[in-house]
Amino acid sequence: MRAICLGGGPAGLYFAISAKLRDPDADITVLERNKPDDTFGWGVVLSDETLANLEANDPVSAREIRSHFAYWDDMALIYKGQKTVSSGHGFCGIGRKQLLIILQARARELGVNLQFETEVQSASAYMDDYDLVVACDGLNSKTRLEFEETFRPDIDVRKCQFLWLGTHQKFDDAFTFIFEKTDKGWLWVHAYQFDKDTATFIVECSQQTFDNYGFGEKTQQETIAICEEVFKDHLDGHALMTNANHIRGSAWIRFPRVLCETWHHENVVLLGDAAATAHFSIGSGTKLALESAISLADHVHEERDIAKAFEKYEDARRLEVLRLQSAARNSLEWFEDVERYLDLDPVQLNYSMLTRSQRISHENLRARDAKWLEGAERWFMEQAGAGSNGPVRAPMFAPFRLRDMELANRVVVSPMAQYKAVDGCPTDWHLIHYGERAKGGAGLVYTEMTCVSPEGRITPGCPGLYAPEHEAAWKRLTTFVHDETDAKICCQIGHAGRKGSTRIGWEGMDKPLKDGNWPLISASAIPWSEENATPREASRADMDSVRDEFVAAAEMADRAGFDMIELHAAHGYFISSFISPLSNTRQDEYGGSLENRMRYPLEVFEAMRAAWPEEKPMSVRISANDWSGDDGVTPEEAVRIAKMFEAAGADIIDVSAGQTSTTGKPVYGRMFQTPFSDRIRNEAGIKTMAVGNIYEADHVNSILMAGRADLVCLARPHLADPYWTLHAGAAIGDRHAKWPRPYEAGRDQAWRLADRAAEVEQV
Repeated sequence: MRAICLGGGPAGLYFAISAKLRDPDADITVLERNKPDDTFGWGVVLSDETLANLEANDPVSAREIRSHFAYWDDMALIYKGQKTVSSGHGFCGIGRKQLLIILQARARELGVNLQFETEVQSASAYMDDYDLVVACDGLNSKTRLEFEETFRPDIDVRKCQFLWLGTHQKFDDAFTFIFEKTDKGWLWVHAYQFDKDTATFIVECSQQTFDNYGFGEKTQQETIAICEEVFKDHLDGHALMTNANHIRGSAWIRFPRVLCETWHHENVVLLGDAAATAHFSIGSGTKLALESAISLADHVHEERDIAKAFEKYEDARRLEVLRLQSAARNSLEWFEDVERYLDLDPVQLNYSMLTRSQRISHENLRARDAKWLEGAERWFMEQAGAGSNGPVRAPMFAPFRLRDMELANRVVVSPMAQYKAVDGCPTDWHLIHYGERAKGGAGLVYTEMTCVSPEGRITPGCPGLYAPEHEAAWKRLTTFVHDETDAKICCQIGHAGRKGSTRIGWEGMDKPLKDGNWPLISASAIPWSEENATPREASRADMDSVRDEFVAAAEMADRAGFDMIELHAAHGYFISSFISPLSNTRQDEYGGSLENRMRYPLEVFEAMRAAWPEEKPMSVRISANDWSGDDGVTPEEAVRIAKMFEAAGADIIDVSAGQTSTTGKPVYGRMFQTPFSDRIRNEAGIKTMAVGNIYEADHVNSILMAGRADLVCLARPHLADPYWTLHAGAAIGDRHAKWPRPYEAGRDQAWRLADRAAEVEQV
């Protein structure tokens, strides 16, 4: 096999090494435009996992790499003059130049032809002369550009500006993050040691801060002088250094996230940053390059049909690359939005930073540094008002107060339609369903959307609060919850609008009734779908009538004994239809601008709040993203929506998303709606509830501890297990939950089994 690597960085060199190890007779050439000892970065970071992979692939170079590593186990956050340190993270750094020297020497030893100071052309110049062309020509890959129609790259240039520097100041005790506020904005640093004398020092800032300083017009030395002044308390007199002197003017860049739809074209294959990038904040770019080089060498050796080899290489690596890019995206977005978190207590900010990529969870942090996490949990409990003398418990078990309502913990049973009401009246199904979940340990239990009129129901099976028998049935249920459990109960009140008159869920979600349909109203005369009836545009008289129905339902909810009510202003129902421009095309004062679109929802909320007792809390559920781009409600606009409801008297915002239009394209995943709660809570300073594919205690605890929400709602987990809260507590070692007295024997067994399982796992 004759192969050529276009680029002599870690990707190209390590592929050449790996291919030679598998096929010593292979003729492999590496072309590099720079000199052997040129490099334009400082240190690179590798994890213990990556080191093990290198050791298995080539013990010779792995041992040499290890001998030059700077190891650290700690991460440190320096913020507001306070240094917060946690342990157990297991990383190591090596100078990029040293890594290249080691790989070059190993490649020569194996017979690889290294050609430096050779201008690399795009791949077509080599395709006829070589069996395999490995395009590892970096972020600005000529090959990727030449065959753009085949590779179909998606390049997303991110928001923050960063500058890659070095220093002889020592950061040998921890991977260190430093945040400094200046009169022109925040700047922050990612710093880590990579040899006994030198550390990487990456300075990053928002575009606003970059512009305020005028960095784009300053020389490198002018920029470095400013950074030295800003971070002088952390440099101990040491200078900042650049090895990018070949660049004229500013050396600041914005990170380009690269992802290609396919990685190969005929006998050409992309490798390293040419194929995919991962943000430096999780240190995975070099990891991706090295591990992809191993995989490519494996498949080229095992499968002589080059097309099949490339396909197997992509199949083997694509999922891992996507996983790392997802974690990297979470991490870089945290830094892009970090200014919203810089009012947090240093303990909470550090926790938020450590868990930013979602690869580190609450219990994973406990395994890494139990002492630090226990201190953070104690801080959380004290902030929640639990006192300093009580037991240290996970955040999900911290108390919470809204007005005069006190919750025993932060777990919420989310609203879930049951479709079991009869003429709007809840039945024994509801008594047992909600009663069991209240017995299951959650601090707050929600009813499903409870409708304000027969015509306001989603389906004939939906419950209501518009008749005396409804009030009596709900009163029976709330009495049971209050007499037999410590849970509080909230009634979610809504009107279906254009999504009404449909079949019960298991007979066809959002499908119109086969017969017996009732007339629909909405903000505008736009049907939910082609199958659904067209609603009439609500007149002022309609709006008055529906507002009064919401008020009457709120008054009934109070008499029925509910602790809290929520206005359902999400998911495309009647109130939501006014908020979203996808469903509101009105030409009067209730359409157009957000202020106009919010006029009626606020009118309804304020009327309900006036009728609802002062001492009882009230929430609003909103769709914080229509998932329809700029045409619908965006997360940025959702912050304004939340502020308007809070100003009208809302105590907490229940932050959901989507279900406002059939054109929406949600991006699903674990905790996929939590970022919207996070943004509203930390940008606007408003209490929030997080919802959406949250199903583990780790999810709940990490959301709360990081300050991404104040309460956490779980839906499907509570359908599968009414006692989810008690069982989750038992599994994580909490022994302070209050179980129903008749169930204490089961509690004791659950605790014993959980302790036994934990012992087995430790072994």
